[in-house]
Amino acid sequence: MNARRDSTDGPENVDELFAEIVAGLERDGVGKDWLDLDEVSPEKNTETGHDEPGPRTVVAEDPAPDPADEPERRDPADEDHYVPPEPPPFPVLRASTLAALGLFVLGILLLVAPGIFGLQSRIGTPLSLVALCAGVGWLILRMRNSPPPDSGWDDGAQV
Repeated sequence: MNARRDSTDGPENVDELFAEIVAGLERDGVGKDWLDLDEVSPEKNTETGHDEPGPRTVVAEDPAPDPADEPERRDPADEDHYVPPEPPPFPVLRASTLAALGLFVLGILLLVAPGIFGLQSRIGTPLSLVALCAGVGWLILRMRNSPPPDSGWDDGAQV
């Protein structure tokens, strides 16, 4: 059982449809200047007796241009290169951002070395996890979804 033979999605006779398309293109003049492969036969190589192209001879029709006629070559060092402007400075961190970062650092210190604060690891580990979560949560809650108020009317592409 062949699924293509029983299919009703396309034309029943593909060859007739293809012939119609080709005939329409020939009427419109498409492909008149194309090389007809049936008319051109490859030259037989006399040395091997096979249909292989032999070595080509190159005939120079135009003499080489004078060096005086060629345009002047430009030195790449002389070209102007784009020099980007200096990036803007980092914004000043707000007090609440510094507090969130401090909680994050405190959580890492409590997790790595609770002995610095005179705590055992069974007490320092839960405190460190609470401090880490609080610091990360505070930073996430402070993220802005809108552009800063001084950005102007053209705030660029936003997704």
